[in-house]
Amino acid sequence: MADNPGPISKGDLVQSFERGLAVIRAFDGHGPELTLTEVAELAGVTRAAARRFLLTLAEVGYVHTDGKRFWLRPRILELGNAYLSSQGLAEVARPHMDRLVAEVDDSAALCVLEEDDIVYVGLVRTPARRIMALNVTIGSRIPAHPSSMGRVLLANQPEDWREAYLKRVELQPFTPRTVKDPEKLGTILGRVRTDDFALVDQELDLGLRSIAVPLRHADGEVYASLNVSMHSTRRSKEEMRSQLLEPLRRTAAGIESDLRAIARRRQSFSISGEGNA
Repeated sequence: MADNPGPISKGDLVQSFERGLAVIRAFDGHGPELTLTEVAELAGVTRAAARRFLLTLAEVGYVHTDGKRFWLRPRILELGNAYLSSQGLAEVARPHMDRLVAEVDDSAALCVLEEDDIVYVGLVRTPARRIMALNVTIGSRIPAHPSSMGRVLLANQPEDWREAYLKRVELQPFTPRTVKDPEKLGTILGRVRTDDFALVDQELDLGLRSIAVPLRHADGEVYASLNVSMHSTRRSKEEMRSQLLEPLRRTAAGIESDLRAIARRRQSFSISGEGNA
């Protein structure tokens, strides 16, 4: 059988799947929490249909509800992570990360959040300088709580999600310095959210310090985190703040700008194509 699916007819389309995607898109730009009625109106479906889709999404872990309102859970990022890592985020970020590493002479990484872990989607190391006992590569997963990138991503989740996370997570001690008290971690995440960066000192790996900043969509939603990491003898924590925050934020802004420009071009192309159809 040939791989070419041939011309698409309306009979090939699954209408219920299309409505389910509309329910997910209802949360875009309309606030983090919606009622059943609001979802139905925004998605253009009946309340009964919206309820079925939302309960299904909740069952598979993409939506959370308190019985009255619904909001997306971080796992929804799985739907976009394959694209981001293969064609979007990682590809666009690489030249920016190369320039960052050349400028600061330390390694850089890019991660997204999946459930309670971070997943590496970009990694640029300094030549011949191994700084971690952990062998991380593109696609590696590690718990979010002891890492600078993880804390940036955790800190920017909705408050209810963070509270639930702190109640359920097992704070595995990677080193004697790892924060193991949920209340203390909650205080740290609050400070990270306010400061808009995270600095972690030897909590993931002894001798490893890292500093991370968020990457945001145009609406302010955080979708990834970028860090610079090094051996603790390379820079003090004060030097990391003074020397690395500005290059990190400049690099993150460059990646964000390129991704938005690509999205605008694709949207323009799509609209143009529809007009010429």
